[in-house]
Amino acid sequence: MKGIQTPEQVSLGFFNAIYVDRSIDKALQYVDEPMQQVLQHYYIASAVQRHVLNLSMTDVTLEIEEIDIDFFRKFTKDITVIVKLFGLKDGQKWIDDRTIRLHKVDNRWVIVEILPEKGNLN
Repeated sequence: MKGIQTPEQVSLGFFNAIYVDRSIDKALQYVDEPMQQVLQHYYIASAVQRHVLNLSMTDVTLEIEEIDIDFFRKFTKDITVIVKLFGLKDGQKWIDDRTIRLHKVDNRWVIVEILPEKGNLN
């Protein structure tokens, strides 16, 4: 990793590692130590999709839906980011999102939590 990554870059990097590259090893660089242990416990990306993110998908593309950072507070150390996932779930087109919390640790952003789903409002 070169330079300081933004929370958006860290968020997309993590989800890209899990859903596109399907690599736990790549995902580990974006999370803190307790989350690294959780990811390593599941060994493979499909298990992380199922058990940690509660969302198994293929052919995924990603975008940032929302980020709750106040740009006037440069010293914020805790933010949440919502990542929108587009792809296939059980062979059907699917769009979903996941909210993650990041902390700034030693001048770099790391994912510390995947927040519980709010549930569909349909």
